[in-house]
Amino acid sequence: MSHPANLTRASFHTVSADGVDVFYREAGPQDGPVVLLLHGYPTSSHMYRDLIPLLADKYRVIAPDLPGFGFTNVPAERNYVYTFDNLAATLEAFVQALGLTRYALYVFDYGAPTGLRLAAAHPERVTALVSQNGNAYLEGLGEAWAPTREYWADPEGNRETMRSFVTLDATRWQYLHGVKNPDSVAPETYQLDAALLARPGNEDIQLDLFLDYANNLEMYPAFQKFFREARVPTLAIWGKHDPFFTPPGAEAYRRDNPEAVVKLLDTGHFALETHVDEIAAAMRVLLEKAVG
Repeated sequence: MSHPANLTRASFHTVSADGVDVFYREAGPQDGPVVLLLHGYPTSSHMYRDLIPLLADKYRVIAPDLPGFGFTNVPAERNYVYTFDNLAATLEAFVQALGLTRYALYVFDYGAPTGLRLAAAHPERVTALVSQNGNAYLEGLGEAWAPTREYWADPEGNRETMRSFVTLDATRWQYLHGVKNPDSVAPETYQLDAALLARPGNEDIQLDLFLDYANNLEMYPAFQKFFREARVPTLAIWGKHDPFFTPPGAEAYRRDNPEAVVKLLDTGHFALETHVDEIAAAMRVLLEKAVG
């Protein structure tokens, strides 16, 4: 794609929301249409560092770090319980703190069940939806979920086994699996994620969220109802070699919104690391249609 002549860099902020100090990146005109970027596991808003400048010439782009990730700080006295319902509650408080009443949603991985809870509760706010490996259908769950399903079936017996997923090796694998040229992925991505995950207490936070992810599957009918009834302009653009969220999950968006655009990219889970230009170009087409 042709890049805007003067790329706008993000600025970095923290706002108090739901008793949490939420860190976020922002760029673009204050009066521009809002695009809310929601990250997944095991990363943070850092995953949007290259995408933000490609949209911020025209759009107000905002990317928060969810509790337990990145540079968002949850005070110990908050006694935060790490569930997806609570991540969504904090995100709702964040949106209110910034006064956001209309926004396009970009959801990835954990950002999907978090952001789609907001969309289902407040469909009038959502101008457009971009799902980048953000699952909302049972058929999108790949075989890589097998160990997690065992954890759901027997939490006490499998919790210690799941600790192997909160390691540098596991994080690196998520970034590189299915990527045609692994040398194209910046090593600071998985190194930063691993360093933040390794902070005291964070490993157990992630294990709690692994366990609670089972509740997201129960929310799929509500998400799908939003797709059917709101029919917002939708782009499902996925790395087709993602072992966790597989192409049938992207194709399924058309079931509830036949006008959804589905694009499969020759890459893995973290498609922005290798295909940011393609994703930004497709987003700009969608956003132009949705909000001008």
